Amino acid sequence: MSTQTNSLTYDLGGDLTINRLGYGAMQLTGFGVFGEVADRENAKKVLQAAVAGGVNFIDTAEAYGPKYNETLIAEALQPYASGLVIATKGGFNRPGPNKWVPNGDPKYIQENIEGSLQRLNVDTIDLWQLHRFDPKIPVEETLAPVAEAVKAGKIKYVGLSEVDVKQIEQAEKVVPIVSVQNLYNLGNRQWESVLDYTVERGMAFIPWFPLASGPDKLKDKIQQIAEAHQATTAQIALAWLLKRAPNILLIPGTSSIEHLQENLKAADIELSDEEFEQLSM
Repeated sequence: MSTQTNSLTYDLGGDLTINRLGYGAMQLTGFGVFGEVADRENAKKVLQAAVAGGVNFIDTAEAYGPKYNETLIAEALQPYASGLVIATKGGFNRPGPNKWVPNGDPKYIQENIEGSLQRLNVDTIDLWQLHRFDPKIPVEETLAPVAEAVKAGKIKYVGLSEVDVKQIEQAEKVVPIVSVQNLYNLGNRQWESVLDYTVERGMAFIPWFPLASGPDKLKDKIQQIAEAHQATTAQIALAWLLKRAPNILLIPGTSSIEHLQENLKAADIELSDEEFEQLSM
């Protein structure tokens, strides 16, 4: 497990330089990630504050709303700042709040891609991610329109979400993969082997739900380290991830400018090797 001091930037695909502390826009939606956000003007201000605070990597999805989140980002941030990378996803049906149904039908995937281009108002999607493998449809069929979109210049890079190593290798037979977005945080490291694989392969690893600070047995340790750094436990959880591996891109989400600014300050925290190891036990 890494304990090196890592750069705070990462070159996605080798050429898109990203500040590793980004922003996940999922919370800027209605209850259950469904429908319009309650306070649209506040949501726009949060997105604008993120970019003003140095964020140049924003993660969204067709399924967030659905659709509302992408249009919100375009409304809040256009004209887009130079170097801003917006990642989106496709491949989920949303029948209602908190309901997520994988849909890998090629026609649906193509609709997702074309819709995201329109809603984000871009000619090229910087990073398009397959939200989930659909067990009912071979991934080779699901990714066929994605590969076509890459050839057509509509997608620059492709990523996957919630996958194992075998699935990554399967997808790469259809289209190059530059990133993996899996559940991973200080308290849940079930995808440790996938993270290590992405490090070896030069792929980005984007933990979702990054702010979980660990099981109860870690609370005292986290609190002690947080106090030593005059930081919050959430900031320590993010700092641990930044130190864990140089390819980790963080996308903590919030609907509060105050919490956003708190999260961004995690980039200033440098855990010692000893602190890192204490939290990693």
